[in-house]
Amino acid sequence: MWMNVVPRQTCFTPTPVPHIFSSRNSYLVELWPTYYAACDSSTLYLHLPTDRFWMDNLFCMGTEKNLTQCKFDGWGIHDCERDEAAGVVCRSHFSSSTPSPTLPPRDEPIITNKTVLKHAVEGKVKLRLQGGRSEFEGRVEVQLAGSEEWGLLCGDGWSLLEGMVVCRHLGYGYAQGALSTDFFGGNRSDIIISGMKCTGNEGKLEQCLHDDVGEVFCPDPSANGNIAGVTCVQKMADLVPDHMELARSARLEDKQLFFLQCAMEENCLATSSAEVEKSGYGWHLNTRRLMRFTARIFNQGDEAFRPFLPKQYWEWHACHMHYHSMEVFAHYDIIDSQGNRVAEGHKASFCLEDNNCLPDVEPVFKCANYGDQGISPGCTDTYAYNIDCQWVDITDLKPGTYTFKLAINPEFKVAEKTFDNNAASCEMIYGTQNVWIGNCTLGRP
Repeated sequence: MWMNVVPRQTCFTPTPVPHIFSSRNSYLVELWPTYYAACDSSTLYLHLPTDRFWMDNLFCMGTEKNLTQCKFDGWGIHDCERDEAAGVVCRSHFSSSTPSPTLPPRDEPIITNKTVLKHAVEGKVKLRLQGGRSEFEGRVEVQLAGSEEWGLLCGDGWSLLEGMVVCRHLGYGYAQGALSTDFFGGNRSDIIISGMKCTGNEGKLEQCLHDDVGEVFCPDPSANGNIAGVTCVQKMADLVPDHMELARSARLEDKQLFFLQCAMEENCLATSSAEVEKSGYGWHLNTRRLMRFTARIFNQGDEAFRPFLPKQYWEWHACHMHYHSMEVFAHYDIIDSQGNRVAEGHKASFCLEDNNCLPDVEPVFKCANYGDQGISPGCTDTYAYNIDCQWVDITDLKPGTYTFKLAINPEFKVAEKTFDNNAASCEMIYGTQNVWIGNCTLGRP
């Protein structure tokens, strides 16, 4: 039988006591067959050991095949108390024979049969904006190499990512909005490029992917012209999550459904909680395991981050007693080693405000009293770990090693300078009694 032990000063008792002590390093040693160990808990679990201790100050290198090959003070020599009995975990928390339930993947665009535009046009593409109220906005017109005519881009699938590239190509700063409309004028018969798709990091439009050039098909289901347009600005917000605070604040909490009824109304718990509620009498005594953490979002840009929806469309939440301005501001996902989402945060919506600001910055936005919402440059919006719904329900999750991902503005609905720092991906080790998050890196949602 192979077990995990810890190389530290410890006491050992030759009685079948299921006492567990924490382990930072795992070593394989042969457990004497006359003893057994428990598989759960990091404290005194069932009963106290006898007063007889055989080994004290045990130190192993991890390569020994038997405990007698480790160093210790001598048989029966000890100064151990009864609550110092050593134990082991007979199963590793880092693996599980029963897989956790998986969730459907986040919706992601499927790119097929697209090629880089510069390969099709055989030269550089000239751009200009026309029909806007200033030189920094309008419909996007393109002139292909070897042609004197200006054409339009199809607005099907047009997004902020493509708008960012257009503004960068023209030297106009950042894209504040990407429109698919005939508001800026233009005729659909002049559309010569369809299916533009950019990552947002390209320096020129011709570096993006496309479908066709020339006589192209451009659907117009809403009859609004579906012509690509853009609005460029010189200043822009840039959000970045505080991954250090995320790692520092992670913790577990077990809580009965009786205290989570408001969270249940807002779907902040895993779907299995709804089945428990239907089980009948005593459902409110069922305990959920919550992984709590603080999400601190800093605006390091030079313009305020404002909600996507106008104020009249904000939603009142009776449980939290304030308006929520963004339905999707953040995603909280736990991902297994195969890339499957096995748990997610169900925080319904968000209220954006200036919680903490740099010394020379005055806070502007507040959620209370139907106030204006947003995040000022130089300020943070902090969702502390003790706030309702600031968690991931991991009741159904098996102990193991996972990736925890916190993504801000994941749908790219609100413009930023860059989206490459909007997500923190961290290693997550979930044990039977604790959770650890660290080794975080910033990237794109």
